[in-house]
Amino acid sequence: MHEDVQARFAASVLPHLDAAYNLARWLVRDAHDAQDVVQDALVRALRHFDGFRGGDPRPWLMAIVRNAAFAWLGARRPGEVDVPDDELDAALADGAPPSNPEALAIRRAERREIDAAIAALPIAFREAVVLRELEELSYRDIARITDVPIGTVMSRLSRARHLLAVALRPEATRSLA
Repeated sequence: MHEDVQARFAASVLPHLDAAYNLARWLVRDAHDAQDVVQDALVRALRHFDGFRGGDPRPWLMAIVRNAAFAWLGARRPGEVDVPDDELDAALADGAPPSNPEALAIRRAERREIDAAIAALPIAFREAVVLRELEELSYRDIARITDVPIGTVMSRLSRARHLLAVALRPEATRSLA
C-alpha cells in the first residue's frame, strides 16, 4: 500500500476511532470484544479505502464497524442478531453539571440506569439510539450506515425512545401503565 494512501487514511478515518469504538461497544456489549471488532473494521476500511468516494468519512467508517460488529455477533451470538427490526434506545440529554456530591451520586445512578435500559434494547433499536443520540449522526447518515430507509430509522428511534421511557419510568407508575 502506498504511503500516500496510508497518510490519507490516517488523516480522514482515524479521527473517528472513538466513535467507532463506542458503536462497537454498544453493539457487542463488551469492551474487549469491541476492540477486536474495531480492529477488524479498520483492516477492512484500509483494504477498501480506495473505494471511499470522499465526503464525510465518519458514516463510511461507522457502516464498516456496524457490519464488522454484526459479523462478529453472527459468529458468536447469533440470537442477538435475529431480533425484530423494531428496537433501540434513546440517550437523554444531560443538564447542567451537579454542584454537590449528592446530586452527582444521583446523576451517576441515573446514568447507570439509562445505560442499562439502552443495553437491554433489541439490537436494531440500540444501534439507532447510539448512532443518533450518542454519536449525533443525522437520520440520513444512519440510514446509509444501516442500509434502511430514513422512515425506518425514524420508526426505530421512536419505538426505542418509547421503550426507554417505559423502562425508566418510576416503578409505581410502571405498574399502572
